Amino acid sequence: MRFTTVDYIIFVLLLVLSSAIGLYYALSGGKQRTMQEFLLANRSMSFLPISLSLLATFQSAVAILGVPSEIYRFGTEYWFLGCSYIIGLLIPAHIFIPVFYRLRLTSTYEYLELRFSKAVRICGTVTFIFQMVIYMGVVLYAPALAFNAVTGFSLWGAVLSMGLVCTLYTTLGGLKAVIWTDVIQTLVMFAGQLAVIIVGTIKVGGFDQVWNIATENNKIAGVNWNPDPFERHSFWSLAIGGIFMMLSLYGVNQAQVQRYLSSRTEKEAILSCYAVFPCQQLVLALGCLTGLVMFAYYKINPSAYPQDISVPDQMVLYFVMDILKDLPGLPGLFVACLFSGALSTISSAFNSLATVTMQDLIKPHFPSLTESQATWLSKGLALGYGLLCLGMAYISSLMGSVLQAALSIFGMVGGPLLGLFCLGFFFPFTNSIGAMSGLAAGLVMAFWIGIGSFVTRMPSVPPPPLLNATSVPDFGNLTTTVMSTLLTSPTAKKSVSGLQKFYSLSYMWYSAHNSTTVVIVGLIVSLLTGPTKGRDIDPRTVYLVLPKLLFFLPERYREKLRYGVPHIVEVGDCLSPRLLQVPYDEHSPPHDLVTEKSCNGFLNGNAKYSEKEEMEEKLSGFTRSDTGHSYVVQETSL
Repeated sequence: MRFTTVDYIIFVLLLVLSSAIGLYYALSGGKQRTMQEFLLANRSMSFLPISLSLLATFQSAVAILGVPSEIYRFGTEYWFLGCSYIIGLLIPAHIFIPVFYRLRLTSTYEYLELRFSKAVRICGTVTFIFQMVIYMGVVLYAPALAFNAVTGFSLWGAVLSMGLVCTLYTTLGGLKAVIWTDVIQTLVMFAGQLAVIIVGTIKVGGFDQVWNIATENNKIAGVNWNPDPFERHSFWSLAIGGIFMMLSLYGVNQAQVQRYLSSRTEKEAILSCYAVFPCQQLVLALGCLTGLVMFAYYKINPSAYPQDISVPDQMVLYFVMDILKDLPGLPGLFVACLFSGALSTISSAFNSLATVTMQDLIKPHFPSLTESQATWLSKGLALGYGLLCLGMAYISSLMGSVLQAALSIFGMVGGPLLGLFCLGFFFPFTNSIGAMSGLAAGLVMAFWIGIGSFVTRMPSVPPPPLLNATSVPDFGNLTTTVMSTLLTSPTAKKSVSGLQKFYSLSYMWYSAHNSTTVVIVGLIVSLLTGPTKGRDIDPRTVYLVLPKLLFFLPERYREKLRYGVPHIVEVGDCLSPRLLQVPYDEHSPPHDLVTEKSCNGFLNGNAKYSEKEEMEEKLSGFTRSDTGHSYVVQETSL
């Protein structure tokens, strides 16, 4: 099938609208003249656009193509992944977001320096950049390749149009443009998927007919309670393993955390996390329904089933083009839906990469940069990463089947990063040596499993003639292996043992396994090399779980569970804690932090709390208690 003029118009309108939003925010308001505005949207966003932007990043083109194919082939068991969403969002909302927001961070990895050391921060940053540079080229190239194979649409025309438009609005409009284009693209994604489901359901004969056909052919799966971690999908792997996947994205991933930090208040940031939950359930439901409708349609019309499908993701595109061919404009709407998913994930990658590069690798080494110079440099970084993305897309076209091996490795980097942040948050005695050792062990484990799993599958799964677009890791599943595992794993179980058995671990457990490796190794090494003393820890950087869980214990026992970490005593209602050193007062409790809150934007009614002072304070870290001073946490409003 080929596009009509109406389809091209709809597709072009999406690109034009995205570019226009970038130009609007480049020429209005503060015109992106400060780093706060360019990287954090001036911390002025409300929860609704942030939640839709979080969703757009989660719902990439990979998910639009991959989830229906999964349901078509294996049934609705994948739908149980939705059980993990609530816990996977509650923990970030009430643990990670408050800590990051009150520290007034720009890059997530600034936290690692405040909690551990500069070396840990650089290791985390470099790992993230390595992961994202590989990811963004593939997520740009793979959907364009699959679409080209089905429709004949120009491959490099699609790659260049998406890459250049995305680079344009990200570089010109900053995070605010990225968020608002994500909102538009989310609505387009919903419209495209709904159009396919509605038209497909009508052609099958109604939703009752779709459900009956799926039930008769055992596509409506029950709950699989098998706890075997080598079982491809079970309730435990989807619900529990899925929680770790969600945490790696919504808890510590720079692209998502950056959106929380752009909120007007901490409450708005938490609300955005709550608001994205029903949207995620809706997205998952739409993908699953598309798969069921597609199965019912080809069951009724077996002659319509395309015979030249080389990879599973093409099935969805063939289905869409088949049922929408008599409705001019709707194929273009679905293409806009597909490319909206790609644009939202790529723009998030550009912006987050520019942020961490600027904040973690450049600014600490060039502290004399003026605000204007830093802002222009950030824009240059966004532009540079955009052009690099096009280069990576070209490299992706040359890698062939080797690319799937690369993705199975780089897609699991999020697990070790999650483990690194968990070490800092929940275990106050861990030190920087333990953190770096744990991260290294987690990455080695991820590479080991990734390479082993790929190699053991090679004899039974011949390399496809075309790249499987669903082998690209969804931005919400950066901690899992590639979707090719999900889509090309054989349904028949084979008897394996030893290392082959280990390599057959369900991909849904990869994130949990790798992050747990980081935590265990980090704890052991920290204890062997000398644990950090509680009094030397900035209490804003840890979340003491045991004293909160065992709240019913007497005070003296709960105090021991704090491991000597100072208290924070809050006074007032404002946010944004700030440490000030004041002379020691014998009446003040030792190692405690007294929180004063000022809502007028001034310190002690006199000195304005400037952004420069805030950055200097963050870089200086936490002043130790053995210097003969006590501490006050001065909190100011936005």
